[in-house]
Amino acid sequence: MATIFKPYRVFKLGPPPANARQRVLTQWRGLDVDALAKTTLVRTRKAGELLPKVLTDMGLDRRRAEAEVLKVWNNLVDPGIVAHAQPTGLRNGTLFVTVDSSPWLDEIVRYRRREILDRLQHSFGRDLVTRISFRVG
Repeated sequence: MATIFKPYRVFKLGPPPANARQRVLTQWRGLDVDALAKTTLVRTRKAGELLPKVLTDMGLDRRRAEAEVLKVWNNLVDPGIVAHAQPTGLRNGTLFVTVDSSPWLDEIVRYRRREILDRLQHSFGRDLVTRISFRVG
């Protein structure tokens, strides 16, 4: 027994074309068929028009800048501090930094926090990094 393959139907978008009965009824009811057809059509737009807004809504520029902060840390901060402290993340303007020991945490928080924050803000802007949170880890 041979199987017969039926071709797939491709349906057009929008309302189906009106037959004679539907046209008479819409005239009798006083409806504007063209306006109804226009409202039910799917409005398509080019991807080039939508993509910039989607990327802005997703905050990819900000996320890229956050990743850049983590990459540039080693070059921006004093090598003595880099050996004992590494950034672990950036959330809502707060840079989280993990320090390897309590004495280094105390040193950085007391004497170097302002310097590190000023360097980061100078390089990336004041709105990206607003504060730094250090923790032992």
